[in-house]
Amino acid sequence: MERFGQLQTLTVTQEDQATVITVARPKALNALNQAVLAELDKVLDVLIADGPVKPLIITGEGSKAFVAGADIAEMAGMTPEEARKFSRYGQKVFSKLEAFPGVTIAAINGYALGGGNELAIACDVRIAAGNARFGQPEVGLGIIPGFGGTQRLARVVGMANALDLILSGRMIDAQAALRIGLVHKVIDEGKALEEALNYAKTVVKNSPFAVAQAKKAVYGLDPDLDKGMELEADLFAKCFQHPDQKEGMTAFLEKRKAAFQR
Repeated sequence: MERFGQLQTLTVTQEDQATVITVARPKALNALNQAVLAELDKVLDVLIADGPVKPLIITGEGSKAFVAGADIAEMAGMTPEEARKFSRYGQKVFSKLEAFPGVTIAAINGYALGGGNELAIACDVRIAAGNARFGQPEVGLGIIPGFGGTQRLARVVGMANALDLILSGRMIDAQAALRIGLVHKVIDEGKALEEALNYAKTVVKNSPFAVAQAKKAVYGLDPDLDKGMELEADLFAKCFQHPDQKEGMTAFLEKRKAAFQR
């Protein structure tokens, strides 16, 4: 759409009841890179400025992945300073999504791993297809979540479940995600976006102002999120000073098992 300029990594469509943003890098399983973050940042600014704000749905192109993580090839060679900047920018964009005045809905149509899971938990509501898979596998790459995962995940699923997912790096299916409260509903494969649009219909009838104030009230319960984000970015950057980061990401790109320092 013209008002968003030329988009390379996202598509934006306007439905009667919602705006739909699709991460459109299917060959990379919709992995997040700096271009995706910059375009999402820009689109959110335009939507907020233009108003009136509709419900917003985030999804991924294709049936394999919502967002399968951050782009490892882009991250692998980062210095600690570059890693911290990348972390803080991702946090800024996801916090802008969380603070979006309208209801935000993640329509999760496949893998939601690493940055993809962090994108999903920055949304108000998460609807998962039956084939969706979730996880925070960063420790297997020698790093930690850097886009808010160490802070938001515990707020969504509780500290015990968050620690389980972050420390093990394991992947869980949609039903397991439903049981721990990571998602609100599981729907048939291929139906996540349709169900998200149906949910948007129930919200769009309500007062936009009241919805915005309700979000502020709920998310305002813990005013120290920004401090937690700052800590996360510092520790994320610190990982890039350690050989395990280079080994983990090199092994991933070379499609082999990582040999971390013991």
